[in-house]
Amino acid sequence: MTRRGRLVLVALFLALVGGVAALLSPASQAADPAGPPAIAVVQPGDTLWSVAARYRPSVVPFAVIDEIRRLNNLDGYIVYAGQELILPAE
Repeated sequence: MTRRGRLVLVALFLALVGGVAALLSPASQAADPAGPPAIAVVQPGDTLWSVAARYRPSVVPFAVIDEIRRLNNLDGYIVYAGQELILPAE
């Protein structure tokens, strides 16, 4: 078999493997409708840092705080007891 023939066979094999993988892969969840956003009620003594650490402990608090501020249209970093904050999706 010639070099060109081998290349054609390899290309066809890779296309076949890619097609099978596409058919067998699970469907994406991206189009599913999102549920209601999670809400946190600020407790006395809470800060944005403590809220971020409590609800997303595995994520760097700086990123969570920025997202909480964006979602809630907060200009500063002050929160008040009883205030409801929309939390970022996980």
